Amino acid sequence: MIAFSILGNGQQLVAQMLLIPMDDTQNNHLKAYGLAYEVIAAGQNIEWLLNYRGGSFAMPALPSIEKTALLKGISAEKISSSVYQQILQQIEAGNMDVMLLETAPKIAVYTPPNKLPWDDAVTMALTYAEIPYEKIYDTEVLQGILHKYDWLHLHHEDFTGQYGKFYRNYRNAAWYVEEKATQEALARSLGFRKVPDLKKAVVRAIRDYVANGGFMFAMCAATDTYEIALAAMNVDIVHQVFDGDPIDPNYQEKLNFENTFAFENFKLIPDPMVYEYSDLDIPPSDQPLTLDANRDYFSLFEFSAKWDPVPAMLTQNHTALVKGFMGQTTNFKRDYIKDHVIILGETINTQRVRYIHGNYGKGTFTYLGGHDPEDYQHYVGDPPTNLDLHKNSPGYRLILNNVLFPAAQKQERKT
Repeated sequence: MIAFSILGNGQQLVAQMLLIPMDDTQNNHLKAYGLAYEVIAAGQNIEWLLNYRGGSFAMPALPSIEKTALLKGISAEKISSSVYQQILQQIEAGNMDVMLLETAPKIAVYTPPNKLPWDDAVTMALTYAEIPYEKIYDTEVLQGILHKYDWLHLHHEDFTGQYGKFYRNYRNAAWYVEEKATQEALARSLGFRKVPDLKKAVVRAIRDYVANGGFMFAMCAATDTYEIALAAMNVDIVHQVFDGDPIDPNYQEKLNFENTFAFENFKLIPDPMVYEYSDLDIPPSDQPLTLDANRDYFSLFEFSAKWDPVPAMLTQNHTALVKGFMGQTTNFKRDYIKDHVIILGETINTQRVRYIHGNYGKGTFTYLGGHDPEDYQHYVGDPPTNLDLHKNSPGYRLILNNVLFPAAQKQERKT
């Protein structure tokens, strides 16, 4: 172990440090996150240099760490203590800061045990970066195990119990029929009359997890369906083709937006023949620019690392412009976002918001629209993305920023 000595200003002096640059010089950004996680998990603290060269990492220059970086194709720069002190002085003088990472978060991915004809970007990112995670689903959630995890990802999930609203195009497909039967059997086995009731119980358990200090991250349909389920906790919003009984005719007036984390005042679309849950999402058909992948980008805000360290962490990247990518839920309509929610990424001068973050109780939630950052129009049945071809993906970096977020502790500095 490298011996650390604390200076009067709270900075650390070490014999040598290993700088993992996260700007355009990095050969494999995604593996770099995995290295950071591995070093923390092994008991070594590292520092996340926010807004410095794309959000670089600094860690002890141990031979084992250097070897791991080399084997994984991760760019690393061995620097002396004096050079590192110069970097810290540069950080202190600019719109940058040092975030101490000292505890490897325990990660859970909420995902169904049966295979579905689409992949999940977060699971692929974790696997590629070699960050360990555990899979859980409704049974485990209702058994009360969420408190064991620091970070929870919600897989592409329909928390309203409408089976992804794939009814129009896939209701006779073998995978859809099997999924519906599997979900109904699971609901009955857990004591619920129908799937929407089961999902509401799961939503409540996740809500309590966040309120008690959990970190929740969701993408694609898991973002708006979770919010819709919160708003509709005491009303039937599901068409009878899904749950066998009529929808409440006054469903819209009975929505309670005080229950939601991020969104309010959206209008539901219960028609089973329409592939949208509500008008909260801005679908591809409403955004002509996204019909051309070469012109579809969204912008990340630049936050003050010293005054807004959390949004700064979540937006660390080597570019401020990120390629757009579609999903069942692609963009969030700005007018429906609650005032306390922080917008992290948007298409400037439009209603399209892509990436948001907020607090609920003692915990946090982060939503990222779209399905796969490197598969522009991901369809049911498409093969998984090969991340070896996208190892510097800005979109996948946003996912992995969220994975490391719970490991952070603001480093106090003495004057």
